[in-house]
Amino acid sequence: MASRTADKKPVGFATQLTAGGIAGAMEAPLDTIKVRMQLSKSGRAPGTKPRGFLATGAMIVRRETPLALYKGLGAVLAGIVPKMAIRFASFEKYKAWLADKETGKTNVGNIFLAGLGAGVTEAVLVVTPMEVVKIRLQAQQHSLADPLEVPRYRNAAHAVYAIVREEGFSALYRGVTLTALRQATNQGANFTAYQELKKLAHKWQPEKQDLPSWQHMGIGLISGAMGPFSNAPIDTIKTRLQKAEAMPGQSAFQRVAAIAGEMWRQEGFRSFYKGITPRVLRVAPGQAIVFAVYERVRRIMETLQGSSEDRIHSE
Repeated sequence: MASRTADKKPVGFATQLTAGGIAGAMEAPLDTIKVRMQLSKSGRAPGTKPRGFLATGAMIVRRETPLALYKGLGAVLAGIVPKMAIRFASFEKYKAWLADKETGKTNVGNIFLAGLGAGVTEAVLVVTPMEVVKIRLQAQQHSLADPLEVPRYRNAAHAVYAIVREEGFSALYRGVTLTALRQATNQGANFTAYQELKKLAHKWQPEKQDLPSWQHMGIGLISGAMGPFSNAPIDTIKTRLQKAEAMPGQSAFQRVAAIAGEMWRQEGFRSFYKGITPRVLRVAPGQAIVFAVYERVRRIMETLQGSSEDRIHSE
């Protein structure tokens, strides 16, 4: 019996565009709250607790208006389409390279390796500069209701221009190693869990040729939550590194060690997991939407392509 995936065609650019755009717009407020929590020094004083998810969001809305939750959205939307395109295209390419030459199937270990490769690829090509710009914009605590309160960076394009002019082009790649490590572990866990849970769902429902969208969303939700829990400390250190300007004479490793040491001494172990709640709430639903739309659009495109081929043959 032929495999369900044997005749699947490569996913087109429209899939990444649609899925990425929806997920990016939905995730923006949660991502801003996550970044503020990671940059916050609250909870340092004895007997005090770090500011939580809801309190951080309420403070942003109260001080800076609800629109402040969308700071950095321009950088996200500009990067989300190429990021999703690179993520899925590179994963499929690495997966094909690692597949068994006789059966065409890829085992669990190689699926994980393909996910790692996809994460590193998107981190180097898109995610790192996008995150540097986004974090700089999100860290600005100015009120959008006060026209006299002028921020340092007006928008994503101005932030890129100012960062390159003042700190050099390499500043856009600050934290690239940590970003690559975060994205690699994210996508390794994400794609492996998604592929295995999808196989399990098909095994339980052998009569279904294609899973319904709600099942793709559920599987994507579970797989998307695994990455944040596995690499939260990396993400928190990366956020603080990318927000700060480089210190003369200090290497990247020294900066990372200094940030981690300061967090441990002044804020304790829990500080490495600041922002984990909004990050999971952002990433997991985002992945649920991405995978559900990915599968749905691919199915529609395959149907349309099949109809076109049938029409050509009939003529």
